[in-house]
Amino acid sequence: MLYFPKWKIITILALVALGIAYAIPTFLSQKTLDQLPGWVPHRSVTLGLDLQGGLHLLMHVEVDAVVKERLDAIVEGVRSELRKGSILYRNLGIRGLAVTVTINRPEDVTRAREILAKLETGTTVTTEGDRLTIGFSDTALRDLKSAVVSQSVEIVRLRIDETGTKDPTIQRQGDDRILLQLPGVNDPERVKKLLNTTAKMTFHLMCDLPGDGPGAPAGCFQAASGETGRGGREAPPNYQLRRRVEVSGDRLVDAQPSYDQRTGEPVVSFRFDRQGAKQFGDVTVANVNKPFAIVLDNKVISAPVIREPILGGNGQISGNFTTKEAQDLSLLLRAGALPAPVTFLEERTVGPDLGSDSIQAGTIACLIGYALIVVLMIAGYGIFGIIANIGLLLNLVFTLAIMSAFGATLTLPGIAGMVLGLAMAVDANVLIYERMREEADRGRSVFPAVDAAFQRAYGTILDSNLTTLIAAVLLYIFGSGPVRGFAVTLAIGITCSMFTAVTVTKLMCVSFVAWRRPKVMPV
Repeated sequence: MLYFPKWKIITILALVALGIAYAIPTFLSQKTLDQLPGWVPHRSVTLGLDLQGGLHLLMHVEVDAVVKERLDAIVEGVRSELRKGSILYRNLGIRGLAVTVTINRPEDVTRAREILAKLETGTTVTTEGDRLTIGFSDTALRDLKSAVVSQSVEIVRLRIDETGTKDPTIQRQGDDRILLQLPGVNDPERVKKLLNTTAKMTFHLMCDLPGDGPGAPAGCFQAASGETGRGGREAPPNYQLRRRVEVSGDRLVDAQPSYDQRTGEPVVSFRFDRQGAKQFGDVTVANVNKPFAIVLDNKVISAPVIREPILGGNGQISGNFTTKEAQDLSLLLRAGALPAPVTFLEERTVGPDLGSDSIQAGTIACLIGYALIVVLMIAGYGIFGIIANIGLLLNLVFTLAIMSAFGATLTLPGIAGMVLGLAMAVDANVLIYERMREEADRGRSVFPAVDAAFQRAYGTILDSNLTTLIAAVLLYIFGSGPVRGFAVTLAIGITCSMFTAVTVTKLMCVSFVAWRRPKVMPV
């Protein structure tokens, strides 16, 4: 039917106006967007790494370090529980992926096994004579490693968000890798430093032995100094700290850079949650006039003496920081500690000049392609070719509008997908117009020929677009990175072409025929 009711015409025009409104912000500067009223769409298409430059990183999560840490914790737990149970033991240590201990008295083996079986969830205890072996089950070990990588992804995301990077891509790859694409990043070294810092903070009391002893006594460990020295003297080479963690950095709820009121030097002010505040208060009450070490990634960054009890749950970290270092440390503490260290397997930096060249090349390709389509359509179909070109322009507008509305990222392969989407859209117009010619050759007048062409070409257009759309969906599901960018823009372009070619173009063709009432088919 060639009749369009008023409500349908109004709906089509409203959608066209809405598409233009959402597409326009993509072509405006951020300064101009900030001056627009609040009810005007402000979101624009985000340029990908290859278009605006930035940083590409592939990181490896060292999950084995977490397994080793858990085994160390089991060793301490075994030592503590057997002492509580007055069970004598020897040869306690880590062998492979398990903890082994030999019980001195055979009559204590069964009781020791019962005690150690409750030590940690996911572990199994096996007995071989007087030796007990505590290890993780295969399922527990697999779940532990998976949880470490998942948690690392979330911590990395929090740290990147804190830097203000817009629309980063952070994805898990394989069993122990994380892929990052950070558009617009112009200080890759700072980002790498933030990501490569575990930021695991703990608070420890000092051991009684001096720091220059030959080794750490039982229940203590040796930590290097992260201080740079104060008052013109060198910082101590190491510290002997009690292994027990008095307060964990997990209890922090906030950390902000500030300045010491007495010295004016940059410091980091922190605040604990309720449980952390209680632990911190109890430790400071019981250890007045004793040093209290603040350890970050196994380095002592500050070891102040407790002058008085600190009961409010607030404190500050000083360490001869620069303002930048205080800001970065605050960021790391707010985001939380990585559960495992990370290493960089691959790094690529795309400069903004290369990104500008890519945008220019992509824009030229689109313009040349569209110009050729315009010329060919006008030469082949006259006034209806002009109508088809307007439909193609609207197809591009709708594609940009949808990408803007959903905050999609446009990459160089995405531009290729847009060009291919334009080709698919013009293909629909060619099918319709060739059908009009066939109907006119059979002797039909203009109105019936136009009506029959749109109706009979619709099935062919739907089939061709649907098969291409299925291919785009499969590319998105099984592809990654640039392939997904290509698939997204292609799928959006194909979907929009179904609306512009079948609905908008039809409205314009019908309106022209009703206005001019030509006697001969104008194609």
